[in-house]
Amino acid sequence: MPNKLNLSRYNILGTSETDHDLHIDAETTTPPRSCLACGSDNIVGGGRQEILIKDTPMYGKRVGIYVKARRIRCLDCGKTLTERLPDVAESQRMTTRLYRWIAERSIDKTFISIAHDVGVSEGTVRKIFNEYTAELARTLVFETPEWMGIDEIHIIGKPRGVITNIESNTVVDLLVDRSKVLITNYFMRLENRRSIKCVTMDMWQPYKDAVYSALPQAFVVVDKFHVVRMANAALEVIRKGIRADLTQKQARGLMHDRFILLKREDKLEPFQRLILETWTKNFPALGDAYRAKEDFFAIYDAMTIPEAKAAYDRWQRNLSPTINEAFKPLLTAMSNWETEIMNYFEHPVTNAYTECLNGLIRVIECSGRGYSFDALRSKILYTAGAHKKVVPPFQRKRPSDAFERFTGFSSPTSDRPREKNFGTDISTLLQIIQTGSS
Repeated sequence: MPNKLNLSRYNILGTSETDHDLHIDAETTTPPRSCLACGSDNIVGGGRQEILIKDTPMYGKRVGIYVKARRIRCLDCGKTLTERLPDVAESQRMTTRLYRWIAERSIDKTFISIAHDVGVSEGTVRKIFNEYTAELARTLVFETPEWMGIDEIHIIGKPRGVITNIESNTVVDLLVDRSKVLITNYFMRLENRRSIKCVTMDMWQPYKDAVYSALPQAFVVVDKFHVVRMANAALEVIRKGIRADLTQKQARGLMHDRFILLKREDKLEPFQRLILETWTKNFPALGDAYRAKEDFFAIYDAMTIPEAKAAYDRWQRNLSPTINEAFKPLLTAMSNWETEIMNYFEHPVTNAYTECLNGLIRVIECSGRGYSFDALRSKILYTAGAHKKVVPPFQRKRPSDAFERFTGFSSPTSDRPREKNFGTDISTLLQIIQTGSS
């Protein structure tokens, strides 16, 4: 009978099928020659035992191999054992190729869908996923970036630390929380950590403490986005305060027009400028807040730290007393984080790329309800095809290679280029998950 299995160490005895499943009866091609316990060749047959082994889907159907496994009895040690089955994953009732098939797909597919496709339990898929990702964690190493970003996302009920490679726009790790101890330990374990030149972050004190402790050579830069949005927040405080004295119709109109107030002045359409002028002329405090917001944004047009400091000093002096209280959180932040905020003008790096990571997390969570943090982290870090890599160019054979083959002596290879992995490209991963490709 033709061997549909493509497993050379099995003979097919018969097949049958249903609407969803393919059943294959088989036996091993070579009977055991010695006792599996003591190694003695003084053995006799002890009957057969049918063992069901799951295999990769075939012809669109789930596959079960019913192996008529031989039982042998050892006349020396007295034990009766079942023969070892070749091409079967250790401690699993499935072929090694199915184990690998499940492992690779468990990264970017839901556990339930894989379990349905092959006819195993979701718990089995989860177990294989955990084993596979543990191995990836030991063997997969991302390059340590010179420009690193720290951010956070809220998943499964708490904020998690995100480590990014700003140069390559990739994610290199997702941490279980964002505590100072965890962040510091992460940095201390990094290979080539002293090559990190710049770390950008939001105004979260544990991040700053961790960087100054573990990466004293690196510049800390507060992400521009987290600073300027405080100016927007101050404008919102003024807008909401004004709404309290408006009619219901006016209040509803101001609520809808808040997007015009938050929009940069040079991006406004002509009709939006008219709406803005109406609100700011009728409510001077709102006009002061809008102008203060725009002038603060303009500070980031500065080209050097001295220019930026001078622009900020002018902005602070011109801040109207009527809106000072609303802008107090921004003033406090500028005071507490002045060095790190001003570092931007010498090292203009930002975490803006990681903002789309929140959208990616939502997609993953929706596609697989009940994921643990470890499962979610692995799907982000280890999905095949999502990594941004640099493969070394083809190199001519060196003259010394022939000498090495002749003598058996190998010269050092540290100078030879290697493949570099810079982490997970967020947009690529999102496309993989949305299209179901890998």
